[in-house]
Amino acid sequence: MAFLATVMAAEPIADCYKAICENEKIAINPFVLENLERTTTTRNFTLNLAGNRKQKGFQRLTDSDILVLSKCLQNYQTLTGLDLGYNNISDEGAAYLAMLLEAQDTMLRSLDLTFNNIQTHGAELLAGSLQGNSSLLSLRLSGNKIGRNGGLDFAGMLRVNMTLQELELGECDLEMHGMIGLSTALKNNTTLRSVDVSRALLFSLLEEWAVHFSKMLPVNSSLVELHLGKMGLTDTGMERLSEGLKLNHRLRYLDLRCNRVSRDGALHLSKVLKGNSPLEVIDLSSNRIEDPGAEYLSEAICCEGSVLRELSVCRNNISTSGLLSLAGALTNSPALTHIYIWGNHLEEPVCQAFKELLNTGRLTPEQTDVRPYEVDGHVFLAELFHHLRKHLFFTDVNEQNAGSDSPQQ
Repeated sequence: MAFLATVMAAEPIADCYKAICENEKIAINPFVLENLERTTTTRNFTLNLAGNRKQKGFQRLTDSDILVLSKCLQNYQTLTGLDLGYNNISDEGAAYLAMLLEAQDTMLRSLDLTFNNIQTHGAELLAGSLQGNSSLLSLRLSGNKIGRNGGLDFAGMLRVNMTLQELELGECDLEMHGMIGLSTALKNNTTLRSVDVSRALLFSLLEEWAVHFSKMLPVNSSLVELHLGKMGLTDTGMERLSEGLKLNHRLRYLDLRCNRVSRDGALHLSKVLKGNSPLEVIDLSSNRIEDPGAEYLSEAICCEGSVLRELSVCRNNISTSGLLSLAGALTNSPALTHIYIWGNHLEEPVCQAFKELLNTGRLTPEQTDVRPYEVDGHVFLAELFHHLRKHLFFTDVNEQNAGSDSPQQ
């Protein structure tokens, strides 16, 4: 077997893949083979095998495909990125990938497993493999139902691993114990820069998770992005969270989309911004801050020391007075450059104000999600499909490799 591995390492990666398929008596996946045939392994490379494709005859990857790939890829230390999102990988496939992460010479820096079928046991294996891994910078597991114990496994991993910089666990059915465990681990972890725990399954009305995250924020020294969308966050939870945000000097991106934050929650957040907060991007889309909330934020944006650059308040039931106050904040704040307002009440005074901002160049079409047009002398706004970038601060780990190839399509 050692001889076989030595021979394979000298072969083109497509030939290695075919040889292992034959040895394991597993049918060749044409999609995998096609990508491997286009892959150059003489330099660092990223392999994109994401399953969200519509091409004819496409076969999503299964556990048997992952068995072959993991054995094949262990022979190529130039692999730095692997995208396996939207496939049919279960706990069995996760076990094979854990072996790849435990390989002594692995240089894998990013692994994307979003929206597969990995559950609690697979999460345990992946988290265990990362306790001794010193290469992986980004792990994306959103959409896998790893549940309470899976969340606790990753919390335990973060107490040991001091390499990982990005962890996505959104829509993973995390529960309260997992959330508390993660917040506790982040008090001591000094390397994680971006964490996504959106849409956890939290059934308590006390919002204990917000209290624990609030206590974590003053002592954490590494987090730059925090994604807390779809958490059921209320104004009370926002008040608790704001207490920690006021004492945090690192966080720049705060994602609060699809929560239950209203005018009082916006007031608490505005007080954070007035306190020389480092926050540069805030996503409040699909809440209900209304006109008073928009006015609180506008006042904070105009304060000396505010560095907020991008704000999304889409679908917040804001009408003319609130949107005009935000337009005024754009005029008076040198820092704010991007604003997203679609889904609110865009009456003609608002349309005129944003037309003026675009005509004068204070806003460009790429910095907002609306475009003015006129009918019979009246100004209206049409939607542009521009959105807040989800990962503004986390540098693509594949681009950190000098001389790396472009991702394989």
